[in-house]
Amino acid sequence: MMTTKYLVYTALMTAIICILGLLPGIPLPFMPVPIVLQNIGIFLAGIILGRKLGASSVIVFLLLVVAGLPVLSGGRGGIGVFAGPSSGFLFLYPFIAYFIGLVRDCYFGKINVLVLFMATFIIGVLGLDIVGTIIMGFIIHIPMSKAYLLSFTFMPCDIIKAIIASLIGATILNHTRFKSLIQ
Repeated sequence: MMTTKYLVYTALMTAIICILGLLPGIPLPFMPVPIVLQNIGIFLAGIILGRKLGASSVIVFLLLVVAGLPVLSGGRGGIGVFAGPSSGFLFLYPFIAYFIGLVRDCYFGKINVLVLFMATFIIGVLGLDIVGTIIMGFIIHIPMSKAYLLSFTFMPCDIIKAIIASLIGATILNHTRFKSLIQ
């Protein structure tokens, strides 16, 4: 059941994801999708809120994008971004939060940095980078082999983002006060 408390948590996580969009992306000269810090918010949504609330906060964030709010990195927003090169990444965001949150929910009582990092790495880094870049390849009409190779461009920074999200998540989830608030 969605209580006021959970609505507030969802809204706060949506706000965090939006705030991360204020930080400009790092443009890459050989691809149209920049490296952004907003992924940390997507990872944290699943880690901190779990599968349902985490995915919900990301969906609310994407609805804000559709509404035209400039909450994506670089001040982008509007429905047009869902037809552009980053659309694959955007469409995957709720799934990434959901599946990272699913792992978090399964290990909630015994969560640690390693569990969070492995989930975030496999789902959030490998899954998002490979599938998102392949979808980008379809949109910008490049061969799949090149799109697959381009996906490795994102991985070093995304591994660092996964480490940051895992450290923050483990610290928050293992704090006794937070555990009593979230349940």
